[in-house]
Parts: sequence; structure tokens; C-alpha cells
Amino acid sequence: MDLSHTRLLRKKDINAMLANYHSPLKKELKTFDLTMLGIGAIIGTGIFVLTGTGALTAGPGLMISFVLAAIACLFASLCYAEFAAMVPESGSAYTYAYTTLGEIVAFIIGWNLMLEYLFAVSTVSAGWSGYFQSFLAGFGLKLPTVLSAAAGSVPGVTSYFNLPAFTIIILITLLLSLGVKETKRVNNIMVIIKLAVVLLFIFTAVRFIKPANWSPLLPFGFKGVFGAASSVFFAFIGFDAISSSVEETLEPSKTLPRSMLLSLGICTILYVAVSAIMTGVVPFETFAKYIDHPISAVLVYSGQNWMAGIVDLGAILGMTTVMLVCLYGQTRISFSMSRDGLLPHIFSDISAKSGAPLKSTVLFGSIAAIMGGFIPLADLAELVNIGTLTAFTLVSFSILRLRKTQPDLRRPFKTPWVPFVPIMSIISCVFLLINLKPVTWIRFVVWLAIGMIVYFGYSVKHSQLKTDSTTTNK
Repeated sequence: MDLSHTRLLRKKDINAMLANYHSPLKKELKTFDLTMLGIGAIIGTGIFVLTGTGALTAGPGLMISFVLAAIACLFASLCYAEFAAMVPESGSAYTYAYTTLGEIVAFIIGWNLMLEYLFAVSTVSAGWSGYFQSFLAGFGLKLPTVLSAAAGSVPGVTSYFNLPAFTIIILITLLLSLGVKETKRVNNIMVIIKLAVVLLFIFTAVRFIKPANWSPLLPFGFKGVFGAASSVFFAFIGFDAISSSVEETLEPSKTLPRSMLLSLGICTILYVAVSAIMTGVVPFETFAKYIDHPISAVLVYSGQNWMAGIVDLGAILGMTTVMLVCLYGQTRISFSMSRDGLLPHIFSDISAKSGAPLKSTVLFGSIAAIMGGFIPLADLAELVNIGTLTAFTLVSFSILRLRKTQPDLRRPFKTPWVPFVPIMSIISCVFLLINLKPVTWIRFVVWLAIGMIVYFGYSVKHSQLKTDSTTTNK
């Protein structure tokens, strides 16, 4: 049987999408806004938290780990850029797969992206809470212990609810509910401030580097470097949220590719610089004592305690923008899936006042806030990684397939060196997937099983392509 004719592999027709394109979302975003959106998603937990755990895994070789993770993202971003310039609908990798690989594959990608964004918001909120409480401590303020963390998240401490984590997600939800215009203004301001903090840290700490701390460069060999690369990949997640904003972007065919590559390049340079300085100033073993706030170790060792409050502020703003962009991406993915009939209509209901999917924003924001407040999420970073890497792999494969099946499509931006770039993207992403922990794969399979229940129980019956004339059987 030719599976391309089955309902599971029905596809959207790109030419029909272009001919009938209309979006209820407001166009407000330019190259600068999207670049800030990308930096807002990338610079945060990676610099202020994951550098510590990464250093314990790779030693000074952490800087190589960040380069490897960035290379995987670069290959994937070049593939994303071609689709983002060519396909006018929101939905990122979900929409791209819908035009090339079929409905069920698109649903799996969309389901994985929801895993990425939703759990990323909740995970980052825990790190945000730690830095926020450290910032308050500088003013002599302290939250009641029972409200300082989720139950069981801190050994030996009796706590029940992470009030700061819950509160920040609720505030971000309210901001997103106002619409993309207000959201971009706040995001741009916070990104500029946190970039200034990171640069201040670099210029202040670089003079305290002791090259002896970089020897040996690879204390755990390349195995440690590869393991750290799989873990710190979390630091780069979210840049794909840029492609979810296509329907709110001015001149997306030019703006999206530029902003993706700019944000990824800027953030990679900062990550490598910070990890090199950290492991150069402080012996990497020391970060075991500063696992939640590794930057503090550098400040202590270099006698720059005066910067502690500034770094805390930078971390607070950095993680705030990560959560902001990830929750934004979550609502746009669910908006696209709902509009296609794969999720209930409530997720694509647009507010006439704000021009944003208000109900979806409030719903997912509330879920993320509850998870951040009550559930210890220390092991979920890798679960976010596996969802992202799977999506990257399938997008790269989609580029190869579409170049073969529809070579004459208008492509305002073309992924260079095809098939080399897509193949290298697939290889690098699969390599990072292999290096994830077995327990992460088990959780991922459970998540996919839940998704299949949703797809066969609801999506197949309500899909717009069930009777849509744009269905193709190629």
C-alpha cells in the first residue's frame, strides 16, 4: 500500500498556503526585535547555571562542549531559515514537517516542541527562584523556608511550594496576554541589560585567569566533553522560537534568517568566553560547591564580591527572558496545531483587543506556574533537550525531502551546501541524542505515548486536512 495516500501522511500544500495566506496575528517584529527574542531565549540558564554542571562533566573542555552544541544548532538553524523564509505560517518545525513528512510526523514534532517549551519554562523558573532569593538576601530579606522551593527539591530542607517560581511565570503570562507589541518592548529592555551584565562580568574577571587551571584541558577525555555538550545543549534551546513568530514578523523571508544566525552567533561567542574565564579563574572541581550559582565562585575567587548583586540581577533578567520566549513559543505552536484541527479550538482563539491567543496563554502559563511551584524539576532539562533535538533532526530531514520532491518552490533563503548541511545537522543531533541518559529516553517514550493517545483520540477526527482541498498525496 502507498502510505502517502493514507490519512496519517496527508500533507499541506505550500503553494496553496501561500495563495490563501492570511493571519489574524498583528505584525510588529523586525530584525532587531527577533534577534533580541533569540538572545532572550538563549542567554540565561546556560551561562548562570549550566556552566557549573558542565564544568564538572568536562572540566576546562566545557568551552569545546559549547562549541559542539553551537555547531549542531548552526546546522539546524540553516535548515530552519530556509523553511522560515518559505512558509508563512507560525508553528516552526511543526508546520515545516506538515508540508513534507505528513500529519502524524508533524503532530509528533509539535507535541515534542510543547514538551520543550512548557518544561523549559518550569525548569528555568526554579533557577530564577534561586537567584531571586539570593538577590533578596543582599537586602536582608528572606522568604519562609516552606515557600522557598518545591517539596523534596532541596535535601534536608522542609519546603512545600516555590513561591518565586510560581509568581514569575504568572507575571510573564500576564505580560504575554497584553500582546506581542508590549512583550517585545519589555523583552528588548531586559535583554540589553543582561547583555551588559554578562559583558561586565567578562571584562572584570578576565584579568584573574590562571592558565594553569586549564591544564589538563580534558580531564575526563572527549567522553566528558560530549556528555557536557548534550547537557549544555539546553542552553541553546529557544532560538527556534524565532521561527514561531513568522506571522507577527515584518518581511519574514529576510528578517527570520538574519535574526536566527545573529542571535546564535552572538550567544555562542558569549558562552565560550564565559566558560573559558570561569574555568580559568577557578579550578573546575570547585564548582561542586556552587552548582546552582557558579558565577559566584568566580567572584569569590577573584575578590569581586561587589559584583554579586549585579550578577544576580543579570541572572534574574536572563532567566526571565528565557521563560518569556519559551512560553511565547508554546502558545504559537499550540495556536498552529489548533488552527489545523489537531488540538481543540480554544488554543487558536485570538483576543480582539490584544491580537494574541489569550486563552492558550493563560492556560499554558497556569500549568507551567503550577509545575514550577510544586514539582522538583532537576532532571527535566535533558527531557527538554531530547524533544528539541528530535525536532531539529526531522526539520533537517525535511529540507532534504523537499529539495527532492519540490525543487522548483520559491525559496527566498536557501540552506547552503545541501545535502552536506542537513546531513551534518542530522548526524550532530543524533550524536547528542545518543549521549543522553537512558532514563531521559524512558520519560520521552512515555510523553510520546500520551501524544499518540491525543492524536488518535482527537486529532485524526478533527484535522482540517480531512476535507481540505489543499491535501497533497505526493
